[in-house]
Formats: sequence, C-alpha cells, structure tokens
Amino acid sequence: QVQLAESGGGLVQAGGSLRLSCAASGGIFSNYAMGWFRQPPGKEREFVAAIKWSGDNTYYADSMKGRFTISRDDAKNTVYLQMNSLKPEDTAVYYCAASRTWGIVQSITQMYAYWGQGTQVTVSS
Repeated sequence: QVQLAESGGGLVQAGGSLRLSCAASGGIFSNYAMGWFRQPPGKEREFVAAIKWSGDNTYYADSMKGRFTISRDDAKNTVYLQMNSLKPEDTAVYYCAASRTWGIVQSITQMYAYWGQGTQVTVSS
C-alpha cells in the first residue's frame, strides 16, 4: 500500500510560480510511474503530467506544456511539479497519483492505483 502526501500549494498571483511536492511511503517508489492531476472548482479531475519510473519519459497535457515540469527524486521518494506562468484558470486542487503501468493512456485516472489527498492552488488575477 502506497501513501502519498502532497504539499506546496497556496495562493499566488497570476504570472507567479509554485512547486508542488508529493512524498510517497509504504512502497518501492522507483517501481511506480507518477502523475499529477487537478480538479478545478465545479469540474472533473483532469490530467496534468506524468513521469515514468525511470524518470526518462514524461508526458504533459497540452495546456501545461512549456509551463509545468514534472520531475522525481527516487532517493527522496518524492515527485515534484514545477508550475510557472500561472494563470487564474490553473486554480484547482492538485493531486498526485501512483501507477504500476506506463502506456498511451497514462492520462486517465483509471491507470493510477494510489492517490494523495490533494493540495489547493489558487491563482489570483
């Protein structure tokens, strides 16, 4: 059983940056692909980015490419999401998730077996 705990959310002005962290415990972190999802107010959860267990393969939602960067540090059992040039529409609860698979449908929630509780990101205009 893998436990995930997100941190780093908060309130930021448009154009600013935040770095989210997700610490994993209870499993062999390097065996898992990791993903970030978000759920804006009143909307469904959506894919943000994913990184393979090896760290050499990443995948982003089109609207995040060039602004967000996912990375991992297996020595710290942690995955990060660096978010730059934030926009008010990036306001959401951000979740990290762990998956034992990697494939062309890595963007769907069903690929992930474990989820964190989420961290709120609010971008003011």
